[in-house]
Amino acid sequence: MKPYQISTHDLGRRAGSMRTLALDVPVADPMGTEVIAVPAGEEVALDLRLEAVMDGVLVTGTAQTRAAGECVRCLAPLSLDLDVDITEMFAYPGTQEPSKGGGDEHDEDEELLPELEGEILDLEATVTDAVVLALPFRPLCRADCPGLCPTCGVRLADAEPDHAHEQIDPRWSALAALAGAEIPTEADDDSEGAGESPQ
Repeated sequence: MKPYQISTHDLGRRAGSMRTLALDVPVADPMGTEVIAVPAGEEVALDLRLEAVMDGVLVTGTAQTRAAGECVRCLAPLSLDLDVDITEMFAYPGTQEPSKGGGDEHDEDEELLPELEGEILDLEATVTDAVVLALPFRPLCRADCPGLCPTCGVRLADAEPDHAHEQIDPRWSALAALAGAEIPTEADDDSEGAGESPQ
């Protein structure tokens, strides 16, 4: 079986029967975004309870893993421990066919539950969705991260307390550029002329 697949053979279909299990599942593909994700090679620790109900198997429990990424303010690397709740109902095959006669059993637009494949349930989509939704949209290395200096790009958390740059009013920037340029003088012109041989 695939890593996220679990057999319900020992559970049976008698409503109220229950079993627990714990397993570590390797992450094959990163779960998350370019900013933060659970990287490939990491493990997800699953602590689950399976309970047989009338129309399927109810799975509850937790998924624990570690995500890695970078702070959106200062770009420092960061890691984040995740402890995510898992709840999913898996229907027995053939118990939730959409109603085609306008009956009250199911609406054709109703989202159907995931189904067991025989006696096998697959938790991959359930775990992946739960983990990705638990990741922060804008991860920070700390809540009060000051970010980067907009002038030189240094991390402000590592900079001196009085770190600052002289700001020149953009209206004076052209004048400041002229002030830094060398202006030829008459002496410079005379010296250049003295070096030329008469014709």
